[in-house]
Formats: sequence, C-alpha cells, structure tokens
Amino acid sequence: MENNSMIADLKNFPILSDCTEKELDWLASKSTDKTFFKGESIYREGDEGSHVYFVLRGSAKLGITSSCGKILIKDIVHEGDLFGENIFTSVSSRKEFAEVMKGKVSLLMLRKEDFQKLLLHNKQFANKVVNLIVTRLNALEKRMENFIFKKAKARIVDFIVSTGKARGIKIGLDELLINHGMSHKEIAFLTDTSRQTVARVLGELKKDSLIHFSSRKPSKILIRDLASLNAF
Repeated sequence: MENNSMIADLKNFPILSDCTEKELDWLASKSTDKTFFKGESIYREGDEGSHVYFVLRGSAKLGITSSCGKILIKDIVHEGDLFGENIFTSVSSRKEFAEVMKGKVSLLMLRKEDFQKLLLHNKQFANKVVNLIVTRLNALEKRMENFIFKKAKARIVDFIVSTGKARGIKIGLDELLINHGMSHKEIAFLTDTSRQTVARVLGELKKDSLIHFSSRKPSKILIRDLASLNAF
C-alpha cells in the first residue's frame, strides 16, 4: 500500500483523530498492511505480542480458551477499531487469540515499540488508548454481572441493544439496522448461552415484532423498537 493511501486510511480511525499530519505520516511509514481470511488466526494465545492492529476492513473475534477447551469470546472488532493494544504489562506473550470471523480482514500492523513511541509523544492519543482499555474491561465486567443476574434471553436482548446503539444504522424514525456478521454460535459465545437458545430467542423477538431478520441473511437484524427492547 502506498504511503498516501495508508495515511488516508489512518485518518478514518477515531482513535487517531488527535494525531498530526506528521505523526500520521510517521505512523504510515512504520505500518505494514496484511490481509487474513476466514478462520485464519491473526495471532494465537502464547504468541509474542509484537504488533498492534488497526482494522481497515472486515471483523475479527478476540477470545481465550480455557484448560478444558471451552472458548470465551471477549470482544468483536470491526472496521475503524484498534486491537492488540494492551502492551502495558511485563508479560510479552498473548493471553488471547484473534481470528477472522468471515470473509477477510484487512489490517495495518504496527510494531509494539513504535506504538509505545506514539503513546509517549501524543498525550491525547495515549488517553484514548487508556480509555479504550478501560471500556473493554468494563464491558467484560458487565458481561460477568449479566451472567450472574440476568437470564439467557435478557443477555441476548442486551447484546442486540448494545450492538444497535454502537453500530446500528438508523432506518426511518425508530428502526435500526445492524449487521453483526456473527453466527448463532458466536453470539452464544458472547452472551454465555447456547446456539439453540440464541436461535429460539431471536425467533421469539421476531414473532413479537421487536426485531426482523431474513432467513437468508440472519446476521442482519432490523430493530423495530429499540425502546421496548431496552426496557426488556
């Protein structure tokens, strides 16, 4: 990728909005672009944490695997997101895995050392990275609370509502369209439920006219009444 094209892509990242043209030019010179395909690992648990990643296109899931083989999906990253950013500990190996969800993912890769230089050079950028880490920790804490205090259906509804608020496209006056790009199994991982429960709950919500989706494109959900879902 040419340097000018890379700079243009970097300008689309909200987390880099406080970076100067000079910093973006330097960042572009230090970054490399790479494409990963469905099912491919971007990095695995135990790999060296050598890079930070900016998502140009596509989406990836971040998760951990327990000793008994159970997978916990920690987060889903999309276009415009940053991940692999938690390099503030002395542990150099990855504690999570990152894997392509569907299709392909185009990334810009920045070495950890260069990422740290930018953090030290730009206080506003450093603050945004810290806020990002705190936000993700808070999201995990909320999931733990939901698992303890909420039933499965409420957790799935919460997933739809939070996704709608974060990435929904407004359709008309009250409706939101979300394209979460996940299978029922992946939603189950995120909501700590089962694939069968996800399918049943989505069917019930569709029957109650709270949401709508096509059997051909189940990853696209139209939220008909966000307020009613939010009060669930």
